[in-house]
Amino acid sequence: MTSTKSQSNDTRTRLLLKNVVASFIIKGWSAVIVLLMVPLTLKMLGIYSNGVWLTISSVLIWLDLMDIGLGNGLRNAVANFIAKGEHEKVREAVSSTYFMLLIIVVPIVLILYGIIWGFDMYSAIGVDKDLVPNLNTILAVAVSFASATFVLKSVGNFYMGLQLPAVNNLIVCLGQTLALILTFIAYIIGFRSLLCVVTINTMAPLLVWAVSIPYTYKKRYPQYCPGIKYINTKMAYSLCSTGVQFFVLQICGLILFMTTNLIISKLFSPAEVTPYQVAYRYFHLVFVIFSTICMPFWNATTDAYARGDMSWLYKSDRKLNLLMIGVIVALVIMVLLSDFLYTIWVGTDVIIPKDLSVSVAIYVFILILSQRYSFILNGLGILKIQLIYTTIATVSFLPLAWYICKTYETVTGLVCIMCLVNTPGLIANYWKYHSVIYRKK
Repeated sequence: MTSTKSQSNDTRTRLLLKNVVASFIIKGWSAVIVLLMVPLTLKMLGIYSNGVWLTISSVLIWLDLMDIGLGNGLRNAVANFIAKGEHEKVREAVSSTYFMLLIIVVPIVLILYGIIWGFDMYSAIGVDKDLVPNLNTILAVAVSFASATFVLKSVGNFYMGLQLPAVNNLIVCLGQTLALILTFIAYIIGFRSLLCVVTINTMAPLLVWAVSIPYTYKKRYPQYCPGIKYINTKMAYSLCSTGVQFFVLQICGLILFMTTNLIISKLFSPAEVTPYQVAYRYFHLVFVIFSTICMPFWNATTDAYARGDMSWLYKSDRKLNLLMIGVIVALVIMVLLSDFLYTIWVGTDVIIPKDLSVSVAIYVFILILSQRYSFILNGLGILKIQLIYTTIATVSFLPLAWYICKTYETVTGLVCIMCLVNTPGLIANYWKYHSVIYRKK
């Protein structure tokens, strides 16, 4: 028994390390693609039409969230059932997820089509009809391809449930790469319309997801291939119940992120958004690196806990503590070098006060430390305490931010409020994590 548990421990650790390394390489290439795509689409469309495309793509992000967290519910279910050897239930979970996604997406698409063709979208988005013809067609194409992707991309959550997040990252990266190649070809041959760009950027990911599904369920994992007869309504309800909790967490996080820029623009000036965004993106790099390392721990934890492998969890806890020391050191160095690196990056036109840099660094540290515990709690499906404190943070943030900004008239004060409202959630995550992981020790 001990030998079997030790073997499982070693296999899980090796798989985790492989996924961390692979994810770093894949996400590095994804970053290069983004850097290349921005000037390419700008050359193809010009400033105005490119702005319309960015507006459309931001709306598609909200469509992506309409899965009510089913994707995260699936990844937890797959990891849990495989750890327990309940492989037939994995098939039921996959089938039930696709069934629920279809039920969700069909009415959403019909409603969006009704809005697109029933209202004046030029006035709604604020687009000049002379500069952007066929806006309704463009929006319909974007919604059609994005909705199909909405259903098919759950195969990525299946891979994350198998403790293979690097495979999900690879599929996403291949979609981005295909979009870049097709966009460049369109640019060379002279197809430079907004409709062309929207079609390419929404169709390319769909094609890659569509190819990955038969490979995954027919060739690689035929034992988990979804089918109508494997749809389990009770399991669908269970997945939705867990998924809704993830959905609320995602919405709260999105609201907190999006309202910050709006508050700065409204109460100060749109020009003040730039210094904040420069500082945030600078320190957010540490958050991205940490998330890449920490993400594989999510479903590795699900697997270890389901198998009762507490020794692996204790070792992982120590490793994550050491990683947090590295995060602190990195943030301190970045604060010390911030003025110099800001100048190299954005020049001297944008001035970022030192107190703003320090406050943003502290804010990012709070997010990272909170995520260090929430990723593990997510893997165990323990979401209630996160729901409570994230909702409180979202509700309390707006009035506090409004008062502080009106009273002290400083963006740094706004960032301090962001630190304040997120600290109780951090403390709650820390307490819940230790009460669950170490209660058996």
